[in-house]
Amino acid sequence: MAGSSHGHTPAAWTGSIIAFIGFCVAGVFMVVNSPVGFWAGCALILLGAVVGGAMKMAGLGTPKEPSEVVEARNRAAARESKKAAA
Repeated sequence: MAGSSHGHTPAAWTGSIIAFIGFCVAGVFMVVNSPVGFWAGCALILLGAVVGGAMKMAGLGTPKEPSEVVEARNRAAARESKKAAA
């Protein structure tokens, strides 16, 4: 897993930071007993997901692998499973 860039993109960082801020806001307003502030924090959490998804669609997320790479990986996995079964 060290070779992958899982989550190391501007889209992932931005979405996670916005959601974390929303979590903190919701937690503070839960303790303060303010339902409006709590739901505003929950809205920020959802906003983080929307912003992260929009940034990914705009090309700032992890690029998709070419179909040739996916097929080659599947063929290699099939060969390995046949070797293990034998």
